Amino acid sequence: MAVGAVVVEADGGSRGNPGPAGYGAVVRDPETGEVLAERSESIGTATNNVAEYRGLIAGLEAAAELGASEVEARMDSKLVVEQMCGRWQIKHPGLRPLAAQAAGLVGRFASVRFSWVPRERNKHADALANAAMDVAAGKAPSRATVAPPRIVEPPREVAGPDSAARAAAREAAARAATGRATGTDPATTPASWEPRPTETATRLILVRHGETERTVQKRYSGRGDVPLTDRGRAQARATAARVAALAPSVAAVVSSPLSRCTATAEAIAAVVGNPPVRPDDDLIECDFGAWEGCTFAEVREGWPGELDAWLASTRVAPPEGESFAAVAERTGRAVDRLRAAYPGETVVLVSHVSPIKLVLRDALAAGDAFLHRLYLDTASISLLDLYPDGGVAVRVVNDTAHLAAL
Repeated sequence: MAVGAVVVEADGGSRGNPGPAGYGAVVRDPETGEVLAERSESIGTATNNVAEYRGLIAGLEAAAELGASEVEARMDSKLVVEQMCGRWQIKHPGLRPLAAQAAGLVGRFASVRFSWVPRERNKHADALANAAMDVAAGKAPSRATVAPPRIVEPPREVAGPDSAARAAAREAAARAATGRATGTDPATTPASWEPRPTETATRLILVRHGETERTVQKRYSGRGDVPLTDRGRAQARATAARVAALAPSVAAVVSSPLSRCTATAEAIAAVVGNPPVRPDDDLIECDFGAWEGCTFAEVREGWPGELDAWLASTRVAPPEGESFAAVAERTGRAVDRLRAAYPGETVVLVSHVSPIKLVLRDALAAGDAFLHRLYLDTASISLLDLYPDGGVAVRVVNDTAHLAAL
């Protein structure tokens, strides 16, 4: 029988690091603490971190087999939790394929939240892992399991399918796991076909900056301050004319602080009443770290494992860079601020391909595959309305009609 939300507790270890290694994983009902599944296996000689990742993978696989839609994954490994959340780099080449495998499993659920817990609150998984390490050391039969009490600690309050806190829990899980903006989760946004008065909405006109040398060369262009080309400046002027036609009255123009965006934003401001261009650091492009200035082929050749892990999960960051989950978190903050500050007004938001894609993904309540399937041209326009009750209407995506003559 399929279940809704579950808690996965996972652990792994080795005696010697590397040494005889094993993992353990437990899947629980979040309301009762009942054990729904256990996994335990010795994996020969390995490191602690490899065993910990194997435990997480086994727990996620077990949750998927149960048909779970939401997962809270609890581990006492700070490294695995931080890497899966995209806050720490995955430097060890032996961990990258495991992180990619775990990220692929994460994509099978509606939401996954990773939580670090002290070791004493992970005793069941720890016991399973230790039994498996005994096997690896030749002390017990293969695939050892333990039989602890069905509930080994008082259950923590986690919203279940019929709980009054379900909406809040889903929103918190989505923010922690993917950084999605408030009001765009299908579970928390009112569903309606009823026409809404546009004058009550905050209208966001999303503009990608004009062309640069790196966009022409199809190179990763993150935090490097690359200026517009001559064609990019012409694109900015054409885009400004199109924005003025769409919105004769604009309350604000906000922009990434990088010059390719501020130059585009200034061209727009000049034809919509000349409001000051307000830079917002939350709208800056993703930090591509060591990949900055490289082509996709160069990254594939130099960082094949890291690239696979990055493509598999928005929680994985490029080496020395930033994950899309982190970008989504800050762009969500920016959108929330604009919704609150400009009710019923129009705001022009000038940014980069990654932040705009993430805003549109969340507005459409789409999955992460959307990021790889949506193409956004330079100087393109997208438009969405944000309603006071959390409703969203996406009206235009990647409009480039104004660039036809260039």
